[in-house]
Amino acid sequence: MSTRTLWILAVVVTLASALYQRMTGPSYPVRVRAELAGEPVRARLERTHSVAGDLPVRVRAADPQVAGEVRWRRFPTDEPWRALPLARDGEGSLAAQLPAQPSAGKLEYRVRLTRGDEVLDLPADRAVVARFKGDVPPWVLAPHILLMFLGMLWSNRAGLEAAFGGAGRSRLARRTLGLLAVGGLLLGPLVQKYAFGAYWTGWPFGEDLTDNKLAAAVLAWVAAALMRGDGRAARVVTVVAALVVFAVYMIPHSMNGSTLDYASMKTVTG
Repeated sequence: MSTRTLWILAVVVTLASALYQRMTGPSYPVRVRAELAGEPVRARLERTHSVAGDLPVRVRAADPQVAGEVRWRRFPTDEPWRALPLARDGEGSLAAQLPAQPSAGKLEYRVRLTRGDEVLDLPADRAVVARFKGDVPPWVLAPHILLMFLGMLWSNRAGLEAAFGGAGRSRLARRTLGLLAVGGLLLGPLVQKYAFGAYWTGWPFGEDLTDNKLAAAVLAWVAAALMRGDGRAARVVTVVAALVVFAVYMIPHSMNGSTLDYASMKTVTG
């Protein structure tokens, strides 16, 4: 298989994996489409927000007879639910602001709309959980995202090279390791520190799945990069390393991440 074809395959797999992770992670907004009294209702309910401001809740409901409220409480707690009325904003929407929380603090909330005797809960089946985080400077966040994306691209490319018996396995493995090490092990902890106040919350200090996934991926590529030549054993180790990274990206981002324990006011994971 030609080098060009292998790169095309690597790009396609990388883009599909990145899109899947982006759309399935616990920080991706919950999009709701429903009807109340035959009229469309739309909402984009946030699941992550900056500690610098209140969390906006906005529901698109053009019918002026539709009213509603947001029911919310701190998460995870057994506190009673509080009700905050939604107000018309003049743009065919109902809006409210939930109070900002400290870094890693979470709120669970749900919208209830009414029109006469009809009632509609958004979402219909569960509350939305939103986590607050500190602002990460662009000079840290942008290269972190770019290098992690390139790390996965090179991982896929190296795995394909090894699978099809190409001679560039060693070079691609070393570049993959370098991208993951700089993007993940160097810049990743800086992102974590700005967002949640700790450099590393994975093993052995916590159960943050993002950190633990990164450690597994880097270790897999350390093994691949240390293999010499393009023999069968080296190719197998490289393919396994690529599959490890692929599996890592199939696990939603930010799972088991930092959470503020409101009882102790300490940040925990898991």
